[in-house]
Amino acid sequence: MEQRKRILVVDDDPKLVDLIRTALERADFSVVTAPNGLQGEKVFRSNPVDLIILDVMMPQRDGFDMLRDVRAISPVPIIMLSALTDTENVVKGLELGADDYITKPFELKEVLARVNAALTRVERLKAPENAARVQTHGDVSLDLDRGTARLRDKQVSLTPIELELLHYMMLHAGRLLERETLLRDVWGYDYFGKTNLVDVAIRRLREKIEADPSNPVYLLTVRGQGYRFAG
Repeated sequence: MEQRKRILVVDDDPKLVDLIRTALERADFSVVTAPNGLQGEKVFRSNPVDLIILDVMMPQRDGFDMLRDVRAISPVPIIMLSALTDTENVVKGLELGADDYITKPFELKEVLARVNAALTRVERLKAPENAARVQTHGDVSLDLDRGTARLRDKQVSLTPIELELLHYMMLHAGRLLERETLLRDVWGYDYFGKTNLVDVAIRRLREKIEADPSNPVYLLTVRGQGYRFAG
C-alpha cells in the first residue's frame, strides 16, 4: 500500500490552518502544522515531508527565513501563501526558491490543485521512462537523476521546478515556448491568469547556468512572446 504524502502547513492563523488541514486530509494527505517559521523548521527537520505550504508574514521567524534555510538543504516543493497585494513578497519568495505561490483569499480547491500539480511534477521527474534523462547543449548539461545542472566545470543544484523547467526547455531546444505553454506543460496549470512564475523561474535559472545572466547565451527571451533555449 502506497504511503500517504505528508504536507507541512506553516501559518500563524489557526483557523486557516484548520481549513487547509481538513481539505488536505479529506484528499488523503497526511498533515503536520506549525505556527511560525521557527517551529516550522524544527518540524521539517524532524518529520520528512513531501511538500511545504508556507505563509510569508509570521511572528518569531517569517516565511522567507524558513524558505531560505530549507532551500539550502532540500529541494522539497514549497508553495508560498501571500496577501493579494503582496507582489514584491511574491517575487522575493520565488527568487529565494519557492516553486509556486497562492494569494489570499483563496479557495481550498485551488490549494489542492496546486499541491497535486507540484507533487505530480516531482513524481514525473523520478519516472525512469522520462525521456532523455541526461541532456547536453553546448557547455550546459543536465542530469535528472542527480537533480543537477552543470555549466562547464561548475555544478549547481536545482529545485524541482527549476529542474523540470530546464529539462523541458532543453528537450525543445530552438523552439519558441510561450509562457502559457510552460505553465501548462511544466507547472501543470489549466488556468493561467496573471502570474510571473515563468519570468522569475527563468531569471533564477539564468543566475545558475549562465556565465553572464544579464547577457544570456542559452535561456533567450523572445520579446512579447516567451522564451527559447538556444540549441
